[in-house]
Amino acid sequence: MMSVVSDTAEAGDLCPEFNLYLKPIAKITVSVALPHLKTPGKSISNWEVMERLKAMVHPEQFSSLRISKSTMDFIRFEGEVENRSAVKRLLAKLEGKSIKLSGFTDVLKIRAVEHKTDFPTRHDWDSFFRDAKDMNETVPGERPDTIHLEGLPCKWFSPKDGIPDRPSEAALRTVFQRFGKIRNVDIPMLDPYREEMTGKNFNTFSFGGHLNFEGFVQYQDHTGFVRAMDSLRGMKLMLKGDDGKAVACSIKVTFDTTKHLSDSSLKKRQQERLKLQELEKQREEQKRREKDEEERRKEEERKQREQEEEEKERRREEKLRKREQKLKEKEEKKTQKKLKKQQEEEQKQLQLKISLEERKLLLAQRNLESIRLIAELLSRAKRLKQQQLEEQQAERRRLQQLEERRRLQEDELRRVEAEKARTLELQRKERELRDKLLGNLLKKSTNTDDVHLDLQICATQTEDQHRETSEAKKQEKRKETEADGSRRERSRRRRSRRRSRSRPRRRRSRRHSHGQSSSSSRSQRESSSRSRSRRRSHQRSRR
Repeated sequence: MMSVVSDTAEAGDLCPEFNLYLKPIAKITVSVALPHLKTPGKSISNWEVMERLKAMVHPEQFSSLRISKSTMDFIRFEGEVENRSAVKRLLAKLEGKSIKLSGFTDVLKIRAVEHKTDFPTRHDWDSFFRDAKDMNETVPGERPDTIHLEGLPCKWFSPKDGIPDRPSEAALRTVFQRFGKIRNVDIPMLDPYREEMTGKNFNTFSFGGHLNFEGFVQYQDHTGFVRAMDSLRGMKLMLKGDDGKAVACSIKVTFDTTKHLSDSSLKKRQQERLKLQELEKQREEQKRREKDEEERRKEEERKQREQEEEEKERRREEKLRKREQKLKEKEEKKTQKKLKKQQEEEQKQLQLKISLEERKLLLAQRNLESIRLIAELLSRAKRLKQQQLEEQQAERRRLQQLEERRRLQEDELRRVEAEKARTLELQRKERELRDKLLGNLLKKSTNTDDVHLDLQICATQTEDQHRETSEAKKQEKRKETEADGSRRERSRRRRSRRRSRSRPRRRRSRRHSHGQSSSSSRSQRESSSRSRSRRRSHQRSRR
């Protein structure tokens, strides 16, 4: 299991060439006693207990905290910290303390101790090799001189210019030769026949997907073995990158109990390797023979398929030839039929052309007749249009004459109104002057007869004025009556002209001349009445 290391102060050198170091393992074991649960269906959350433990050691932090064992009576946690110096501080914060969980009346007691690593001691390997009957301590590989390493990252032991995920025995020898001279090393995953010999898979993956391997390191003497075991006890492997970041990995270190690098084991593996190589050669030869047999069989099948294809091709060509013959005969019949049909079509086309020409000739005659008819209609329409224009011009001249007469009548009417206004003004002035004279006469005259005479004269003059005024009003009413009659006459003429446009022109001209004579007689009467009124007004003014 790999973890990121932020504090590398306690790390010791292992192999600076590969940036490998040894870092002490700092772990504690925390046991939390659980109360007896009396309520059915109620349980304690491991996650809640873990969060309470993390809160209790604050500001210290666990680099990793996991549950190693969980029962109905207790929960055991394994926590790892960065340095061994922090282990005592964490033990002081956790040992003998208690936790109170929500929903539970009982408290949970905590016991914390430093974690002891499972690592073999000198007594373990001495007693094992002393008691083993098939071991000879004078023979290399059958004495405590070989260490067995598991969980080594492949990438950390691969050469810089090699495959990243393939470790090297030279790199493994270089890393571990600082503890003493090495007699032999072995990485089983590099032997392609080892898995077949032992039936074991040597490619393993750690947490996070990194490829790990196992290896064996055999020292020449017992001193190098002891120094290596003492140095690796309670340690984990750490790699420091070029950017200063460090990653640690836990490895398993034991002493070899299988005589893995003894001469007899090496010879045995060599014999098995030779057997496997010979077996592999036989397999390859068998595969080659099977492949040749398969190729020969495929070749025979291919030739048979080719013969079948040729027979099919011959049959197909025969069918095609017969089909072509039939198609040719059918094409000839079709050509004859088409030729006959073409002749019939040409005959039909000729008949159609003849009928079209006759039709064109008939249409041309009809077009000529239509043109002549249209020309006659246009000439008649032109004559009718000319007559209408002449009638419109005559009507326009008549309307102009009537407009001129109306204008003269309006001028005469305005003049009469002005004369009337002037007459009324003179009458008013005369009345005022008469009143003044009457007043003066009443004041100065002493003779009653003279007064009566003057009064009679004034009354006579007043009667004359009233008579002239009434005549002027009658003359004005007469003029208005004549104007209304002329307007009614004009409207009547318009209506009669609309009704009788289709009548002969002679009747319209006669009616027009009669209207002109009546209008001229009317105008003469009006002019004579105007002259009489002018003479009367002139006489009154002279009086």
